[in-house]
Amino acid sequence: MRKQKFVKETYVRMTELVLPNDTNTLHNLMGGRMMHWMDIVSAIAAQKHSNRIVVTASVDNVSFRESIKLGNVITLEAQVTRAFSSSMEVHITVWAEDIPSGTKVKSNEAYFTFVAVDQSGNPIDVPEAVPETEDEKEKFAGALRRRQLRLILAGRMKPDDATELKSLFE
Repeated sequence: MRKQKFVKETYVRMTELVLPNDTNTLHNLMGGRMMHWMDIVSAIAAQKHSNRIVVTASVDNVSFRESIKLGNVITLEAQVTRAFSSSMEVHITVWAEDIPSGTKVKSNEAYFTFVAVDQSGNPIDVPEAVPETEDEKEKFAGALRRRQLRLILAGRMKPDDATELKSLFE
């Protein structure tokens, strides 16, 4: 039987201040810097779950809803949604806050996938993720469909074998 870990144990919150070196010529946060921070916070969540070294395997649909300005305070929240044999899906939410004006907006959400590896870089088994809240259970259930879509897009699964995805259309 696989070891188990509660999803809530993987929660990570990271805060960053958008400085001039983080912005483009319009004083907006550069997308690459945002992805860098997202990769860090989600890797920490995956490490907390697996207690192992993790490597980024995939990034899903990173899009920006709201521009993030110079001087904004960015809060990134990450949590493992589901674990497979050696891979883990992590959900990230990004909030941008303008402290002087008192405004806070959700600027981004994404899913990253990590693989736990041993000291030689070989994939290693990870604990099962156990969801408790309704939100955790919803993300856990959707993780299998998202995984199948990732595998199809990567050419590692045939669409006919994606039973969870096909069930959406039946």
